[in-house]
Amino acid sequence: MEYKLFIRQRIRRQFLVSLIFILILGMGWRHPLLGFFIPLCMLLGIGIGLFRGRQWCSWYCPRGSFYDAIIQPLSLKKGTPPIFKNLLFRSAILVLLMLIMFMRIVYLWPNPHRIGLFFMTMLTATTVLGVILGVIFHQRSWCSFCPIGTVIHWLGGSRYPLKIDSATCTECGVCFKVCPMQIAPFKFKKDKVELVKDRDCLKCQSCVHACPEKSLSF
Repeated sequence: MEYKLFIRQRIRRQFLVSLIFILILGMGWRHPLLGFFIPLCMLLGIGIGLFRGRQWCSWYCPRGSFYDAIIQPLSLKKGTPPIFKNLLFRSAILVLLMLIMFMRIVYLWPNPHRIGLFFMTMLTATTVLGVILGVIFHQRSWCSFCPIGTVIHWLGGSRYPLKIDSATCTECGVCFKVCPMQIAPFKFKKDKVELVKDRDCLKCQSCVHACPEKSLSF
């Protein structure tokens, strides 16, 4: 019951943030200055990440919420391909997209409307890619190699860690089933309370509320 209540509240928040995201996607082409919503989200994500790891990606991130609330029911849920989580692959995507962004901003400077329109183009293209991957594999496939997620992974991935009580954990696998990033906390258990050292944990607390033995906490 506690977990069901938690999930209802989480989904409610994600639907609300998703609506904001959809409105910006729709109106941004007519009002290009809305495109500056993207660098604002990037700065907020990194700022929060310095202290709370990837908690921004849980439901604060409009696109992450959109994938969980809207794309998840459509997903085939085959699991995210391992290459998307590979740090070399993620680093290459980060460098490529940041290079494109830098070059376009320099080229379009100082016209804010044209720069905003570029941000909208970038947001739309990457969102469409994320939707396709989300339907084919897992709704959060894009989040595995999202450039800002990768930056947070490096800068603050170890902040606010998840803990597992190895004495009470039965390795039932419920935590893995509810994790939006497909992390298996029970694989980190040893003979005492241990940290779940996966820097892509979203700190969403889904596993904490779902664990039947209450073995997980932050």
